[in-house]
Amino acid sequence: MNPSVSRMQYLAPFLLMLFLYFIVGLFTVINQQLQVPLQSAMFPRGGHFANALVTLLNFSWFLAYPAAQGTGARWIDRYGYKRTSVYAFGVFLGGLLIYELAVLMHIHFPSSFTLFGDEVSAGFFVFLLGSFLVGSAVTIIQVVTNLYLSVSPVGRTTVLQRQMIGGTVNSLGMALGPLAVSYLLFRGIPLHRVTSGEFLFPVFGLMIAVAVMAWITGRVRMGDVCAVKRASVTEDDEPEASVWSFPQLKRGVWAIFFYVGVEVAVGANINLYAVGLDSRYGDAATHMAALYWAGLLVGRLIGSFFGKVPPQRQLLGASVGAAALLVLTMVFGDPWILAGVGFFHSVMWPAIVTLAVKGLGEYTIRASGALMIGVVGGGVLPFLQGVLADAFHGDWRWTWVLVVLGEAYIFYYGLNGYRVRKTAEA
Repeated sequence: MNPSVSRMQYLAPFLLMLFLYFIVGLFTVINQQLQVPLQSAMFPRGGHFANALVTLLNFSWFLAYPAAQGTGARWIDRYGYKRTSVYAFGVFLGGLLIYELAVLMHIHFPSSFTLFGDEVSAGFFVFLLGSFLVGSAVTIIQVVTNLYLSVSPVGRTTVLQRQMIGGTVNSLGMALGPLAVSYLLFRGIPLHRVTSGEFLFPVFGLMIAVAVMAWITGRVRMGDVCAVKRASVTEDDEPEASVWSFPQLKRGVWAIFFYVGVEVAVGANINLYAVGLDSRYGDAATHMAALYWAGLLVGRLIGSFFGKVPPQRQLLGASVGAAALLVLTMVFGDPWILAGVGFFHSVMWPAIVTLAVKGLGEYTIRASGALMIGVVGGGVLPFLQGVLADAFHGDWRWTWVLVVLGEAYIFYYGLNGYRVRKTAEA
């Protein structure tokens, strides 16, 4: 076989996977950045629970992660990588269509009901359903990219190298997400002044873009690597003890829960904090979020050169640095300080995962899957922060104490919680 043909056979799908990694990061942050516009459009009168309710947009997205992850794996087994990706884009389109219907419902058939004394638009809850579907689609696409890069040979690259490249591209999409919302979707309109009608054209444009992505994905030839090679497991191969018998893993799941929670709390709620603090921050709120995610990207690039630094030290330093900036944010009441937290959050995921599975041997694969349960923290902590903001009458300033507590648990995990127990309790 011609070597150039062989290289292209794997290069084209590899580039497609990187593109999908970018899409995952981009749309995850785009959805988060819709919180302020949605609050402006559907909660113009505010209310006692407006902040908590609007953070449900992010909660519904992350709720899709544990719900759809298994579906993605089953679809890959049944349909292969390419068809699974195309089907995921179909779910994506369905979610965006529900977004559009929710806005049309809010404009042309306005209806509301009273919730704890506040009037809540029925269209808002329809929008949440769309967020769950789009989140499910992105989750399935992420399952595809993670597995494909694990089994697809590209030159002399290792699995770790391909995953690091994918993670960098994913972070790039996250950094561009806030700017895409502000300048492409809403064309420079301050997010806190967006009306319902200004959602219609942007969502329709996203639907066209997703349809084009599905067409491109369907045209790429994946090659023989499309079949996932799964080793059959017999009863003799089954580990004798439960994976949950390792304390460092159980604490690691909580560490992932708090890590994803604090990461998303800052990235998703920085806009709500800035706008609620002072309206003059409204025009700059998008740039704060963009800088936060850009800091995450820069931190990961720099962190790749410090591979010899023990992960527990990375975790201790990062959690202290993040907590310090959060405290300074509360003391000075300046949301710009939050943008620097992303740099410290950048190394937390690989450090926690490395420590949680260390020394688990034959349990490692199962442990890696168990850690994913903690990702739901990305929906829970930002929501609880919104609840606190409403309890403080719309003041977000001191709600960052909740995020500091999350950083404190991550510090504990890097200090002592990661320590390996040599044996498992059957």
